[in-house]
Amino acid sequence: MYSVLIVDDEPEIRQGLRLKVEWESLGLSIVGEAGNGAEAVAWLTNHPVDIVITDMNMPLMDGVSFLEACHEHYPSLRLIVITGYEDFHYAKAAIRHQARDYLLKPVTQDELREAMLKVIYELDAQRNERDQQAMMAWRLSQYYKEMKEHFIVHLVKEELAREATIREKAKLFQLDTWEEFRVCFLTAGFMERTGGAGRLERSPDKLRLPFEMVCREVAEMIPGQIQVFRDANYAGLMHFIAVASHTNLDHLVDTLRIAVTDHLGYQPVISIGKMVIGLNQWKDGYLSSLLEWNLKGNKDSQTLHNLSTPEAALSEETNKVMQRYLARGELAAFEQAIHKELNEAFAASQARFVKLIFQLYLMLDTLAYTTRIDLDNGEQLWIRPEQVWGFDTAAKAQQFLYNLAYKIVSSANDPVGDELSMIQAAEQFIHENYMYDINLTMLAERFNYNSSYFSEMFKAKAGKTFIQYITDVRMAKAVQLLEETMLSLWDIAELTGFSNASYFSSKFKRMYGMPPSDYRLRLTVPEKIDNQEPKK
Repeated sequence: MYSVLIVDDEPEIRQGLRLKVEWESLGLSIVGEAGNGAEAVAWLTNHPVDIVITDMNMPLMDGVSFLEACHEHYPSLRLIVITGYEDFHYAKAAIRHQARDYLLKPVTQDELREAMLKVIYELDAQRNERDQQAMMAWRLSQYYKEMKEHFIVHLVKEELAREATIREKAKLFQLDTWEEFRVCFLTAGFMERTGGAGRLERSPDKLRLPFEMVCREVAEMIPGQIQVFRDANYAGLMHFIAVASHTNLDHLVDTLRIAVTDHLGYQPVISIGKMVIGLNQWKDGYLSSLLEWNLKGNKDSQTLHNLSTPEAALSEETNKVMQRYLARGELAAFEQAIHKELNEAFAASQARFVKLIFQLYLMLDTLAYTTRIDLDNGEQLWIRPEQVWGFDTAAKAQQFLYNLAYKIVSSANDPVGDELSMIQAAEQFIHENYMYDINLTMLAERFNYNSSYFSEMFKAKAGKTFIQYITDVRMAKAVQLLEETMLSLWDIAELTGFSNASYFSSKFKRMYGMPPSDYRLRLTVPEKIDNQEPKK
């Protein structure tokens, strides 16, 4: 909606112009009137306007002086002159100050409508160009890179958003074309090693930041299409997504290994997962790469070769059944299930047995991260995967996995501080996923609570309702985007989880006392901005 100011010394003329055109149907809004150039200049000082329709023969400040003031102080204004005088002096002034049209009174409805359509076309073109430039600048910004990486992690780990939402966000982050690509996931990282007498030679945590920087630099150097990301659940690992047809995977692996070794003095372990096609298959590709990386802890290359098969040792259905047991705290049922699976795998082959251990561990590790339960170094196979080779019986592996499950479930069900810890985990989940369609029922089910009880508990511990909390989180991110980017309101609404731009604008106005477009405009005049805190 573009704003219009009408300037004419005759009230009936101003009223006549208001009635000549269906302004709203054209996407226009008459935001004010002025009786002469002086009043108009005063009005423009305090109100943003896109289009000015002005008479020329007015008292105090005539049209010529007014056009000069507009050209000097408001060069982006679109000016339309409507006058009753076919005067060469007026026409010359209009041209000199780049008026978009010069109409003679009485102006007809068609003439006015045509003049406005020409100006709207110009403004639309200017806005589109500005939006494209803003989008390009944003895509180069660190914030965009972080949002894109977060979306990739969401794709490979969560099942929150509807397919339509995934497609929209994939397009926003320029990943929509990846739907048709055959891709491979690569995982790289250091395995913790100990020297003589149990002395720790290196810890992945100590090398995390420099390792991440080297990985990102390599990804930018390699020809082809490569995405790089880090999963907070496995902080010491870096992951790459490479289009198989556009990237020489062997070259990527060799370049990464050489760069990391040269810069950090240690050789990384790098794995390549199975090839997948379609965004909905990225989760499988990611897990296969993560599993392969864990399997690299084996020092026997022949055994490793036998392990590197695309088939999963644990079916998706069985995996979900075990997750339900853990969510409900049914440890006996979980122990019985892993006992059966481990013994069958052990009897089948060492390859299947080892692979099953890692699959079960990854399931437990993800649950521990979700419920904010810290595992000790000795409990983290992704740091020291060689521990698996010490499980020479199914009973040893079962005991290790059951102990992890017991720690996670008992910590989650500990009445002392349990509710506060769970609410903290829920808050973290909201902060990490605010841009998706999150509702109270879904969150309650995720933490295995009745939705009504969860709602009351959340309000008691967080100090506000679930709706208030998630709205505040989303609004804080929206304000950041308004202040730091020139993204459109539609893009900001989409990126912050609001259903549409209109709903976002109404919520913003209710909280901050002004529409988001006005908030952004006022940022360009710092001295006029009050300290706007959200309204309670």
